[in-house]
This record gives sequence, C-alpha cells and structure tokens, in this order.
Amino acid sequence: MAEITYREALNQALAGEIERDDRVFLMGEEVAEYDGAYKVSKGLLERFGPRRIVDTPISELGFAGLGVGAAMAGLRPVIEFMTFNFSFLALDQVINSAAKTHYMSNGQISCPIVFRGPNGAALQLGAQHSQACEVFYAHAPGVKVVTPSTPADAKGLLAAAIRDNDPVAVMEGELLYNMKGEVPEGEYIIPLGKADVKKEGKDISIITHGKMVHIALQAAAKLEKDGIDAEVVDLRSIRPLDVEAILASVRKTNRAVYVEEGWPLFGVGSQVAALIQEEAFDHLDAPVLRVGQADIPMPYAKNLEQLTKPNLDRVVKACHRVLYR
Repeated sequence: MAEITYREALNQALAGEIERDDRVFLMGEEVAEYDGAYKVSKGLLERFGPRRIVDTPISELGFAGLGVGAAMAGLRPVIEFMTFNFSFLALDQVINSAAKTHYMSNGQISCPIVFRGPNGAALQLGAQHSQACEVFYAHAPGVKVVTPSTPADAKGLLAAAIRDNDPVAVMEGELLYNMKGEVPEGEYIIPLGKADVKKEGKDISIITHGKMVHIALQAAAKLEKDGIDAEVVDLRSIRPLDVEAILASVRKTNRAVYVEEGWPLFGVGSQVAALIQEEAFDHLDAPVLRVGQADIPMPYAKNLEQLTKPNLDRVVKACHRVLYR
C-alpha cells in the first residue's frame, strides 16, 4: 500500500492498462502535451507516445464518435472529457451508438469504451460547469456508471472499467483529485456493481455515492457524538446498482437517508428510495429521506452556491428527522 492522491491513482490505472493491453489508448483535449487538464495523464505521453496518448480538437461529439468507432473495430479507447458537463455534446454517440451497439447487433459487436473525467460542482464555476451528470448516463440501458470516492476506488474502478466489454462512464469528483489515501500497489481491480460499506453502523443507513461519501462520513461522525451509530454505504456503481448491499443495510438499521450531489427530482436517490420501498418496506421504521442539490441551476455567487449544495448540516438534520419523527 502507498499513500497517493486520487489523480495519481487514476494515472496508475491508466498506465497499467495501457501497458498491459496494446489495444488501450487515451484520447481527449489536452491529455498529451499538457498532461491533462487535471494532470491525470501526467507523464503518459512521454512513456507511451502519441499513438497511445492522443490530443484532440475541441469537439466532444467528434472525438467521442471516433472512440466509439475504434471500440467497435476492436480497440479499447479511454475518452477523457475535460468535464462531464461538456459531454452533453457527445451524448448522441454515447447513448445512441455506444450503449446500443451490442444489443442492436444481436451480440455480434461489442463497444469496450470508457468515458471519464470530472463530474459535479467544484468552486464557483457557474451553472454550465457544475452539474452532476451521472443520472443522464445511468438512465440508458447499455452504459455502466461508476463514481469513485477514494483514491483506491479510483484506481480499482477505472482499471475494471477499461477491461469491461461494455461502455463505462467513470465520473470522477472534481474536488477529489488532490485527496490522498492508501492505494494498493501494482494491479488492482474492483468489480463493477459492488457497493462498499465505508462505515458500519446499526441505527441509520446513509447511502450515497461519489464525493458525497465524505459529507456522509462527516455526518456519521457528528451523529456519533449524539449517540447515533450511522452506517455509510458507498454505492460506487450507479449502474449496475448493488441492490443486495442497499437492502442488507436497510434491513439492519431500519432507516435510510440518501445523499447525492445532483438534483433530487428523478435522481439516484429517487431510484434507491423506490427500491427500498418495494423490497424492504416491512423493515422500515420511517420514510426514506433524500438530500440533494437545490432544484435550481448552480449559482455563481459563493454564498448562494454554498446554500445550494448538499452539506453536513442538511444531512444531519435529515437523519434526525428519520430517527425522531
């Protein structure tokens, strides 16, 4: 184990898979000469050369489509979006081409492609650069979606995504790139579709994904001071969803709060709440509550941005409502 940053963990996964499989290559804006907008691809051009680390024009639809074609032809491209907000320009290639190729070819053609990059809000980037995009992707059958919350998860999930034979969106937390954590050295794979209990507990389940895991852990620490033992479940994969992990936690604690960075309307929390109601209703002692971003475009003003985002206080209050209603 070594303590490295989230971006270094992603870099290790990319380097390991490019070295292991000569079909893997990275393509996107500024990934080569500039070492990546967030320095995730630092040193890879020098190590692997311009045929494996490819700079592109500013055209998400264009280079995403090029990647889809390459995947259909037998390569395994990794497409970096400078931010997933820009990936909306490429959704036709992702949803209408990559996601449906295997199904519409009756299993004759696979599309092993990874779309990766920062997702969600950072600090004062405005409405068009601060969106949590996972629901747009997870809604479509044929695309897998993962949201690593720690450096170890970032390495293990990205490596697994590159090896997967289906399209996978790896949505990285923009504010997590500098975060450090213990990461296994060498080859490391985390199977897609497996949640992780980041903290065991018995009184309430705080279920979440992505960088909201860290808000959930802070909330659990604060609740502990009040004698409340909260469990924190990190989904890690939005599609496929680890149904058994969710239900096992709720059957143990009998209460649940879902925390997500995105808008609550039609969000991941809506799906999880419906699942719990359908499959574990008799185990619930209170309704499932959800905490998400305010239902508005992200403001630029710092004070308004802070009011809009999910935060520690809102999560703790939601837990108290579920426990003491």
